[in-house]
Amino acid sequence: MLRTSTHQNVATIVAAKNGDIDGDGVIDHVFLTANQTPDSPFWQHITLVVQNGRTKRQQHIPLKNNTGYHPTLFLGDLTGNKADDILIVIDTGGSGGAIYADVFSFMNGQFQRILDSDHFNETYQYDVNYENQYKAAVISHRLKEKYLLDLTYKGRTYLAEIYDSTGRLKAPIQGWVNPLSGVYPVDFNRDGVYELVTYQRIAGRYNADGLGIVQTVLKWNGHIFDHDRQNVAIFGGTI
Repeated sequence: MLRTSTHQNVATIVAAKNGDIDGDGVIDHVFLTANQTPDSPFWQHITLVVQNGRTKRQQHIPLKNNTGYHPTLFLGDLTGNKADDILIVIDTGGSGGAIYADVFSFMNGQFQRILDSDHFNETYQYDVNYENQYKAAVISHRLKEKYLLDLTYKGRTYLAEIYDSTGRLKAPIQGWVNPLSGVYPVDFNRDGVYELVTYQRIAGRYNADGLGIVQTVLKWNGHIFDHDRQNVAIFGGTI
């Protein structure tokens, strides 16, 4: 049973799942515990706790980013090791819907963090530049690819503010790609091993000026989660 508490100094179980984490065939118990800020949905000192199903011993694993909103757990085989890995997602509450995400796997007799959102954001860097003739280019440095977005769906008023009558930019404009805002396990190959689909919002002149979403599929290669493929989803316009 989950305990609930509004006392700042009392740890509460905020998420719980059961699964075979170490591959021994015995179900283990996985929890997230945290301290709630009084009169707020904000959680602090979020900690991963794994109780071994065989020995009943608990292991407390600190998180790199241990504050935020709506902490959640997912258990599933992300590495192909025939055991359940642990995905933790926490809303930061910041602009752009950014999240903290961590993946832990039981390897070589201990828990190892094999993915974290800080490293992901440092690895996947982009340039976003408006171009003449109502276009914006998104440059993915990691994949060395360029995505060209058609901005005509933004409408005449939007375009007239930044382009002249011939379709040339009145001044250089740069947008940006936001930090990780979503990570979703999907078993694309239906082989029992999940890939991770990540979302990052593309912003134009300001954060609410959304241009699309960068979607990167990550797949475990035996050492790290590396990109399997990447694409950009764009928003539709009214017809």
